[in-house]
Amino acid sequence: MTWQEGIDTLIRLMKGVLTMASQVRIPDSIAVHDLQGELLLLNSATGVSVSLDPMGTRMWLLIQEHHALDKVLDALLHEYDVTEAQCVHDLLSFVARMLEEGFIETGDVETS
Repeated sequence: MTWQEGIDTLIRLMKGVLTMASQVRIPDSIAVHDLQGELLLLNSATGVSVSLDPMGTRMWLLIQEHHALDKVLDALLHEYDVTEAQCVHDLLSFVARMLEEGFIETGDVETS
């Protein structure tokens, strides 16, 4: 099994756990840097970094704002000309990858 096949398998497994009713949060160990409209994320706990393209950046910002994936989905459907099925797939794939790398956690979100 190649590295990419392993990641794809993990994403499929995580998608089974993730639903549009899931809530996610960004750990305190994540530093975010804006690089001319695209984001660079650094996980200080693991040393892993990732650069987000414009779509990933938009999803990240909506996750920061809403936490609830169903609200993120609604915002994306309002902003982009995409089918709901495609948007759900893309959002769950993005969140699964972010979970795998430790940039996002699932669970209750504290509100102040």
